[in-house]
Amino acid sequence: MREAFGSFCYSDEGSPLEPCHVHVTNGDGEAKFWLGGEVSVAYNQGLNRRDLAIAMLIVRANRSVLERAWHGYFG
Repeated sequence: MREAFGSFCYSDEGSPLEPCHVHVTNGDGEAKFWLGGEVSVAYNQGLNRRDLAIAMLIVRANRSVLERAWHGYFG
């Protein structure tokens, strides 16, 4: 059975603060997606091509929720 994806932001996202993004993880690795403009992959560490594509679909489908959460936390 494939492990579920989780998404999160680190509480210390650099100084100056990095642009709006989300980190996505599963049991195999982690990827970071930029949310501003077109959703794009900032980096991928360990997700295979299929899982990265699925993560991209999930991020795109939930973009507005993720952006609101990011701006709600970071201001």
